[in-house]
Formats: sequence, structure tokens, C-alpha cells
Amino acid sequence: MENETVSKNFIEQMIDKDIEEGYCHEVHTRFPPEPNGYLHIGHAKSILLNYGLAQKYGGKFNLRFDDTNPTKEKTEFVEAIQSDIEWLGADWEGRLFFASDYFDQMYEGAVKLIKKGKAYVSDLSAEQIREYRGTLTEPGKEDPYSTRSVEENLALFEDMKNGKFADGEKVLRARIDMASSNINMRDPVIYRVAHMTHHRTGDKWCIYPMYDYAHPIEDAIEGITHSICTLEFEDHRPLYNWVVEEVGKDMIPNKDEMPPRQIEFAKLYLTNVVTGKRYIKRLVEEGIVDGWDDPRLVSIAALRRRGFTPESIKMFVDLCGISKANSSVDYAMLEYCIREDLKLKKPRMMAILDPVKVVIDNYPEGQIEYLDVVNNLENEGLGSRKVPFGREIYIDREDFMEEPPKKYFRMFPGNEVRLMNAYFVTCNSFVKDENGKVTEIHCTYDPASRGGNSPDGRKVKGTIQWVSAEKNVKAEIRLYENIVDEEKGVYNEDGSLNLNPNSLTVLKDCYVEENLADAKAYDSFQFVRQGFFCVDAKDSTPEHLVFNRIVSLKSSFKLPSNN
Repeated sequence: MENETVSKNFIEQMIDKDIEEGYCHEVHTRFPPEPNGYLHIGHAKSILLNYGLAQKYGGKFNLRFDDTNPTKEKTEFVEAIQSDIEWLGADWEGRLFFASDYFDQMYEGAVKLIKKGKAYVSDLSAEQIREYRGTLTEPGKEDPYSTRSVEENLALFEDMKNGKFADGEKVLRARIDMASSNINMRDPVIYRVAHMTHHRTGDKWCIYPMYDYAHPIEDAIEGITHSICTLEFEDHRPLYNWVVEEVGKDMIPNKDEMPPRQIEFAKLYLTNVVTGKRYIKRLVEEGIVDGWDDPRLVSIAALRRRGFTPESIKMFVDLCGISKANSSVDYAMLEYCIREDLKLKKPRMMAILDPVKVVIDNYPEGQIEYLDVVNNLENEGLGSRKVPFGREIYIDREDFMEEPPKKYFRMFPGNEVRLMNAYFVTCNSFVKDENGKVTEIHCTYDPASRGGNSPDGRKVKGTIQWVSAEKNVKAEIRLYENIVDEEKGVYNEDGSLNLNPNSLTVLKDCYVEENLADAKAYDSFQFVRQGFFCVDAKDSTPEHLVFNRIVSLKSSFKLPSNN
């Protein structure tokens, strides 16, 4: 038991204490995204953390959309976020909520604050409010409108609700402490006028609550016990607690349960990737990427489309751990996780990305034989398959050289190589076109070496993959690199992105085994010596297969030592 306590992260230790001291009877967490874009890998950490805590303690997990800003929110984003969370395996069990579900209660809470003398309507502009707020070293100045009477504030706030003022003309501020050392407590704005159509409530409201006011009320109404959020909200915690104390406590459905408690943890930062929504939005709108799910991005939808699995993302989040200190993680660690997840699960198929034809001159014309091929040498449970072999095959262009350097063991004139799972073949000659490009290679085979070994025990050093020229499937294969130029860094001095011009390479004339003819969206495979690949969910069709490279086979990445 002692070891178990040591291995718990700081959040679990705090929850344990709340339970032991009798404050918390049932752990209740939530994930509260704003529907203004697609989720990215950093959100996956928050989703899995909140859901994992609810699971660990036998509690509940809610999904709630913080839709308090109708200017940027869309139903498309709501649907995409639900799909991503479902795919990650976080089950909200029907507890799907929206901040907009509680607009009436939030309004009533604001009226209550006014009646208690804890909120007032101000006519200051946004710029003036900033000016009056002071600095980190200087206290703020009292708002000249803070002396309005309760009756006047109630009337003005109702007029705000009824659309009698223009956007920005009036705001409702909480009356807290203009001399507070925490700027967030210097009479923060809690409602603003915004004549905008909301994606769920339509034109019912022309005033909208600010996030710092809305969020603690939502948590209270839903009975959230532990509001787990990222480190930038640490300075907002006193305001969160103030709203809970002044308004939220009365809205908690189970009065025996503890009020919501905010706990902050460090965000997940990945090196050399773009996660900022405004940057991704620009890439999408300018057509630089193929939507929010472009496989070069690290949105959850993009990772899924590229071929990452929920298991690989969970492994990655677990390896990153939960801490209070911000740090960056190398993207190579995410790639390590998908390799680890797929290497024993997926069959190893043959695919030729840059084909050149090989004719085996002494192989019987018109004959096709089917060879037994083991699907995964490291996992016998995946069984074997039959692969067609004939007189003409394709090999990768890089597996042949006219004049090879030393220690090149693949195909060249006079050299014998092994065709994987097939035969030994010796290269005799080749044909070039008028540009000097090799178009055809001629070989002879040793019929006794079927299966890839010779009865006389002779050894060959080179083994190459191949695909039948007669029985295959033509495919488009997309090779991805980082969308930003890693050597220059993500951002230029002017804030623009350093784009990598080679982030996508499309190979149209590729050949894969005929066994892949029925591959469906998201099916993934290891292509021998090429990497792990996934059928593209957007562009692939039965008539035109498209594969995305998920990740190459090798990396220099090593897991950090625990010592």
C-alpha cells in the first residue's frame, strides 16, 4: 500500500485527502471544451486525465461545451469534439451539457450578486477598464459607476438583457477588490452585451457571461467535485472560488457534496508542432492543409486520420505524466508510442513505392504461384497469407544500382539476392529509356530456393520486397513530414509559421499486394522496410486506395531512463 501512495500523482493525492477527510463522497470530473475549433493532442491529456480520475474512483465524468462566445463557435466543432472524445474511449454516459443550458441560472446568479451589492453595471469601455485596473505594481482605481444603487443596477442589467444597449456600451462587473494583488480580482467583467446569434439559443440572448463567471457556476450545477484545468488558470482560482462562494454553492444539487474545487496541472507541449487554433484556422482557410484533420496536424482528428490509435495516445499521455511544471515533449515520443502499439498488432505487407519492373527470364510464362507468407514474425497469432508470384514483378527503384558502392548488397548486375519469401534471383541485364532511366531489369531465378533458402546452403546478403506485376493493387501513397521547418523553429519573428515545403509527398504510381484490395478506412499495416501505413478515411475509395504513412520504422528516440 505504501508503494501505491508514492506512485500517485499530486492530483490523486489531493482527491484521496478530500475523501479521507469526508469532504468528497463521489468524485465527479468534467472536460469543458470551447467549441471554437478541433481538439489537439494537448486536449487528449486533459480528457484522459479527467475521465481516468472518474474511472479510478468509481465516479462520474461529464462532457460540457463552454459555449459562451458565439462569435467563434460552430455546430461542426461540437460534433467533431464529441467524435474525438468517443474515439479516445472517454464515455460521458449521456452526461452531455452546454454552458448555454444554464444561461437562465447564470442570469439569476448575476441578479443575486447585484442584490447583495456584489455586482454593478459599468459604462466604461474595454480600454478604460484596462486603464482603471492598474498594473502588477500599482493598485486599480475605483470604477466611477461602482456607486450606482442596487435598484439602478437591476434596471440597467435588465435593459442590457432586453437589447437596449449596443455592443460594448455597458458591462456587468463583480464588486471584489480594486486593490487586490491579483489583477483577476479587480472587479472583473462578468457579463457583456453581444448582439450575436448563438448556435444553440439563437437570438434569445444579447448578453453573454464571461468564462470566469460561467465556469464555476456550471461546475456547481453539475455537481463537479474536482475541476481539473491547466496551469494558466491558477491565477484565476481565487475568482473561481469567489463565484462558487457567492453564487454557485446554492446551485449544487447534492448539498452534502463538497463545492467544486479547482486543481491545476501543466499543459502538454510538443516540440516543433502547431497547436494554436488561430494558426491552424489560418492554414485551413488558406488551403495550405486539407482541413482540420490534415494528417500533418496534431489535432486528434488529424492523428486519427493519419493512423494513430487511442492506445498509442494513452501510452503517450501516461509517459508524459502529470505535474505542476511546464515542459516540452519531443514529437518523436509520440511516434515511439504508435510504433510500440502497432508492431505486434499489424501484418507486414509488401508495397512498392517507386516501382521498376523485373522480368525473371527463366520463370515459366503465364504461371502464377501462391507463396505462404507469415503475417508478422514477432506475433504468430496473426497467421499467414498467400501472396501471388509470377514471371514479372515490381521492386523499389532504390533496391537496384547499375554501379553500386561497396557494402551495397541489393540488386546489381551479377549479384544474387533473395526476393522476400520467394526465390534467389541473379541480375543479368537491364534496359534504359532515352533519358538513361532504368525501365526494366532482367534476372534468372533458382527454382530450388523456393521460400527464400537454397538447399545447398549458400547465403545471400540482400533481401528485397516485391509485388507481382500481374496481380496487385495500384495505390496512392502519401508521405508526411512535419508541417513546420524544424531547423528554423515553428514561428518567424513576425509571428508567421515557418512552413516546410516538403511536408507532403504524394506518390501516385505505387503497387501493393492484392491482399490489400479490400482495405477499409483506418485499416493499418506495416509495409516492409517502408513504415506503418493507414488507409486514408477521407480520400480513399475501393477503386482508388490511398495510404497515409503513419510513421517510419526506425527512430533515434530512446525512452528517458528512470534513474
